[in-house]
Amino acid sequence: MRNDSFVRTTSPSMDHSSRPLPPFPRRQMLVLAICRICEPIAFMGIFPYIYFMIEDFNITDDKNQISFYAGMVTSAFTFAEFSTGLLWGRLSDRIGRKPVLLTGLIGTALSVLIFGFAPNLTVALMARAIGGLLNGNMGVLQTTVAELITVKAHQPRAYTIMPVVWCLGSIVGPMIGGALARPCISYPSIFPAGSIWDKYPYLLPNLFSAFIVLIGVVNGILFLEETHAGKKLKPDRGLELGNWILSALPNFRKCAEPRDEKSKLAEIDDDLQPLIDHDEQLPGYRTKENSPQNSPRLIATSGPSISQDTLDLERGRQDLGLGISRIFTRPVVLNIVSFGILAFHTMTFDQLFPVFLSTTPPEHPKPVSLPFQFVGGFGLDSKTVGIILSAQGAYQLVVNMFLVPPVLKRMGPRRLFRFLVIIYFALYLITPYLVLLPEDYRMVGVGLVLVWKCTFSSMAYPSNAIMTADSAPSHLALGTINGVAASTASLCRAFGPTISGILYAVGLQTGYSGLAWWCSALVAIGGAVVGLQIQDPSGNSDDNANRDDDAGAS
Repeated sequence: MRNDSFVRTTSPSMDHSSRPLPPFPRRQMLVLAICRICEPIAFMGIFPYIYFMIEDFNITDDKNQISFYAGMVTSAFTFAEFSTGLLWGRLSDRIGRKPVLLTGLIGTALSVLIFGFAPNLTVALMARAIGGLLNGNMGVLQTTVAELITVKAHQPRAYTIMPVVWCLGSIVGPMIGGALARPCISYPSIFPAGSIWDKYPYLLPNLFSAFIVLIGVVNGILFLEETHAGKKLKPDRGLELGNWILSALPNFRKCAEPRDEKSKLAEIDDDLQPLIDHDEQLPGYRTKENSPQNSPRLIATSGPSISQDTLDLERGRQDLGLGISRIFTRPVVLNIVSFGILAFHTMTFDQLFPVFLSTTPPEHPKPVSLPFQFVGGFGLDSKTVGIILSAQGAYQLVVNMFLVPPVLKRMGPRRLFRFLVIIYFALYLITPYLVLLPEDYRMVGVGLVLVWKCTFSSMAYPSNAIMTADSAPSHLALGTINGVAASTASLCRAFGPTISGILYAVGLQTGYSGLAWWCSALVAIGGAVVGLQIQDPSGNSDDNANRDDDAGAS
C-alpha cells in the first residue's frame, strides 16, 4: 500500500489523469469581472456623443470631416496603449498582475475625468492618451485568466466570461453616455442653462464612469488575488483587509477563509509546467527526481518548510531562461498577428458604425450609380444611437452566455476561428448598402448587421485567446506574450479608426460612402489568410482535444 502511494505521487502522468478536475475559480473570476466591467463603460460611453462633441468643438464647418476627428479621439487611447502595452506586460511578469491591473483602472478614472472637462479637441486627445498610457489591462487580464484556468475543460467557460462582462459594459456605457450627455438640452428642468453642466456638457456621463471605475479599484484592492507564480505567496495587506471585512459579515465568512499554503504551492508547480509538450524539457525540470512535484518535502513537511520549497521553485523559475526565440514561436506569432488584424477591423466597425448612424443625409446627394457610387446616412440623434448600441450589447451578452461556450466546445477554438475569419469580410461588404433600403426596412437591416457582427466577434476573440494561451511555451511567458499581443492590437485599433475616419470623409465627398467599409473587407480577407495558417502547437486536432476533455469529464 505504501509503495502504491509512492508510485502515484511520483508519476505525473498517472497523477494528472486520475485526480478529479479542480473547481472552477468562481470568486476570483467574479472579482476580475467587476474590475473588467469598468473599462467598457468608460470606453464605449463616448460613442453615442462623440460626433456631437466634435461638432461642439467647432473645429470645422464641413460636417464630412467630423468622422475624421472622431476617429482621432478614438485612436488617441489605442495609440498610447500600444506604446506601453509591452512595458505593462513585462512589468506584470516582474511585480505581479494585481498592481498593474489596479494602475490601469486608476489611469482610466483619471482619463475620463479629464475628458469630461475637455473644452477643446487638444484636451480631449490628451485625456484619451493618458488613459492609454496608464492602461495595460487588456493583455494582463488575459494573462490572469490563463493563470487561473489551468484545465482545458474550463477554458470555453472562462474565456467567455470577460466578453460577457464587456457586453454588460457595452450596454451600460452607451446607454449612460447617450442619456447623460448634454443634460441641459435633454433635461432642462433639472440642469439649467448657465450651470457647470452647460459649460461642460459631456462631464456628467464621465463622472458616472469615474465612479464605476472607483468601485472597481476598491474591489481589486480588497479581493483580487495575485496569480503570478512567483508572487502569489507574498503577503497582501489589501487582500487581508478584504478577508477581514468578509469575515465580519455572517453570510460571507466562508468566502474569507484563506487558502492553505500547500494548495497555493501546488498551483505554483502547475504554473511552472509548460502549457504544451516540447521535445526538449526546460532546464531545471529534466528529471522526475528533481521536480517539485515529486519532492518528498512537499508530502512530509508542513508550514515551516514551505518557504524553502518556494525558494526551490524560484530557483527553478530563474533556470527556465526562456529567450525571445523560445517564447515567440511560429504559432504564437501567427496568433498575435491574427489578433491584431481582428482588432483592426472590429474596432473600425465599432467606431464607424455610430458615425454612420449619426451622419445626416446630404441635402443635394450625388446621383446613385450602383454597385459602388452612392452616399447616405441615417441622421439619428445621440439618444437613439445609444439605445441601438445598448441593444447590441444586450444581444452580445446573450450570445456569450448561451451560444459561445457550447459552440467552442463543439467545434474547438481553431476550427471555429478559421470558419469565422473566412466569412468575416462579407459583413463589411454589405453594411454600407443599408442606406439604400426602403425607410421601413432600414432598422431591420441595422439589427441584422449588428446580430451578425456581435455573433462573429463574440466567438472570434475567445477562440484566439485560447489558441494564444495554448501556444505559449510556459505560463511564465504569458505576461510577455499577452503584452505584445495587447500592444499589437492597440496599434491596429489606433490605425483602424483613424484610417477609416479619413476614408469615410473622402467617401462622402467623392460619392462613395462605402469606401471605408470595403477597405475593412480587404483587411478581413488578409486576416483570413493569416488565420488559416495557424496550426495546433501540440499537434492535436480540435476533435482529439474535445474527445480528451469529454473523457476527462466522464
